[in-house]
Amino acid sequence: MKSLTERRAELTKRRNFLLERLDSIEAEFDAHDAKDFAEMATERETDEVLEDLGQSSQHELRMIEAAFLRLENDEYGICARCGETIDEGRLDLIPATPFCAACAAKV
Repeated sequence: MKSLTERRAELTKRRNFLLERLDSIEAEFDAHDAKDFAEMATERETDEVLEDLGQSSQHELRMIEAAFLRLENDEYGICARCGETIDEGRLDLIPATPFCAACAAKV
């Protein structure tokens, strides 16, 4: 069983990774310098992929920030819906999850 300190470290590492990803996505958007139609079309496709990555990263960051709040409030590892303990294996896979597997399936 991992300690809350270990869980906090995992969440911090993931948050830092996502922040770096968002910075690189922003830099990629800023670096565009297409001159012709074909290049512009390629950049537009790339932009759509980058935008999706950015949105998913922002969503995960919000989940991580909420997990930090649960850690501070001694609620981490407790399902926000039913109040039961979240399985250790589930927290290993999705450290920021607010739900046990049963409640996540209902959402």
